Amino acid sequence: MYCKCGKKAIIFRRYSGEKLCERCFNKSMVERVKKVIRKYSLIEKNDLIGVGVSGGKDSLVLLHILKKLSEKYPFDLIAITIDEGIKGYRDKSIRLVQKNCKSWGIESKIYSFKEEFGYTLDEIVKRDRELSPCSYCGVFRRYLLNKKARELGCDKLAVGHNLDDEVQTILMNFLRGDLSRFGRTGSYYIRLNEKFVPRIKPLREIPEKEDVIYALVNNIDVEFSECPYAGEAYRNNIREFLNKMEMEQPTTKYSLLRSYDKIYPLLAKNLTKEVRYCRNCGEPTIGEICKTCELLENL
Repeated sequence: MYCKCGKKAIIFRRYSGEKLCERCFNKSMVERVKKVIRKYSLIEKNDLIGVGVSGGKDSLVLLHILKKLSEKYPFDLIAITIDEGIKGYRDKSIRLVQKNCKSWGIESKIYSFKEEFGYTLDEIVKRDRELSPCSYCGVFRRYLLNKKARELGCDKLAVGHNLDDEVQTILMNFLRGDLSRFGRTGSYYIRLNEKFVPRIKPLREIPEKEDVIYALVNNIDVEFSECPYAGEAYRNNIREFLNKMEMEQPTTKYSLLRSYDKIYPLLAKNLTKEVRYCRNCGEPTIGEICKTCELLENL
């Protein structure tokens, strides 16, 4: 199997019919991310982009590609890592983040659940055995990423959601009938008020498999192990279903994403709820008390 340039191919993209060597694959990955950024005007001149970096493949691949683009275009980067406090897991991935950021010349900031909320995720799990760890982790991470990106003066917050993440979320929200969340899965998040840092997803058209290959061929040291608290059965079922469909019809995931993107502007306009400020912490919320404060009260 050979690339169009004549060199031995390392990947065959069934959905496009492309056979690419390492060099052409790397070039295509950067070009596809650049195309998404241009298509949706995700990054503007002189923007400071905060990048949510966990140490996993997606976030580090995103940081690596944005670093390459920032060398040609006028925008700056800062890595933001949230330490949930998962012993034996997050401490290892944080070391990888610091190692890569130092190698690439990117400033790295780390913020912890313990310092901000008074509890590590490990401690939360021991205190509350009713709600899942993911219920706390997802809410607290989004809260801190937005708050710290704003405090650092970031114009945008980039997250490493790939194609698989996006289509799984779209289908999950649709099947659950969760219209509010269904209207918040576009390539960008509208700035609802001055305390909300718009989130962008430059990798949303990159399949998860290709993030893995990019990390491997570029010798990016990433954390491949799964979070010990991971295990959302519903998402796993959706993932298996979509992968099965993709095997039978290689354009399934892209078709689902394209269909959603066509109706997203209408969804965002009509399903966006009024944003107010939490009476406890002052952060953006759609209720009187934000979900973070609600969970902290629960603890």
